[in-house]
Amino acid sequence: MQPAQTTVDQSEVAKFEAMAAEWWDPNGKFKPLHMLNPCRLDYIAAQIAAEFGRDLTQEKPFEGLRLLDIGCGGGLLSEPMARLGAEVVGADAAGGNIPVARVHSEQSGLAIDYRHTTAEALAAAGEQFDVVLNMEVVEHVSDPLAYLTACRQLLRPGGLHICSTINRNAKSFAVAIVGAEYVMRWLPKGTHEWNKFITPDELFALLEQAGLRPVDRKGFVFNPVSWQWKLSDRDLSVNYVTASVKPG
Repeated sequence: MQPAQTTVDQSEVAKFEAMAAEWWDPNGKFKPLHMLNPCRLDYIAAQIAAEFGRDLTQEKPFEGLRLLDIGCGGGLLSEPMARLGAEVVGADAAGGNIPVARVHSEQSGLAIDYRHTTAEALAAAGEQFDVVLNMEVVEHVSDPLAYLTACRQLLRPGGLHICSTINRNAKSFAVAIVGAEYVMRWLPKGTHEWNKFITPDELFALLEQAGLRPVDRKGFVFNPVSWQWKLSDRDLSVNYVTASVKPG
């Protein structure tokens, strides 16, 4: 049998392999994600609750939902989703991330199915999910349309796809690359490539070409005074997130 084609960019994988052991250090190389995580989680939880009619005041509101966290890294999103009751598969093309994620989830008393694999391989195996989380990954793949098509194949009809990335403009170059990598040194130099960033309109078009129906988009905006992130309906100039569904 022919192996599944992949959109994995090995040079991108190597960057995150080198940082794998630092995933759970809130002051390490993944400090920006730790800071952004509460805002990401608020958006994800609200979208899942709205799409599947779940009550977030319940102890395990996502019980019965199967969720894929593609590009799971050390499990910063997988673990909260498991705590909310979802059956979670965490997948990453960077094999070094998986042992880190497994050890941390075991220490946290969480049963999460972590796998060193790709979206394309999971789709080829016929895996199906109610929710696919695709956070800060699409700007690192070699073929965004093929990758998003694999994400759509992984969804059951009526399933929810949440995808975040970085806009491509002068501000994002100044903030996400110069600011984060060179000034604040939150990320190693070369983590991001500006020409791989995707505008919101481009991402919506790609999602539609992949067979998904975009239903929402919002910005993640950093406030340097409060040192916190917040959601914005209007400011998608740097970090932003989209929600789309697979037609039933």
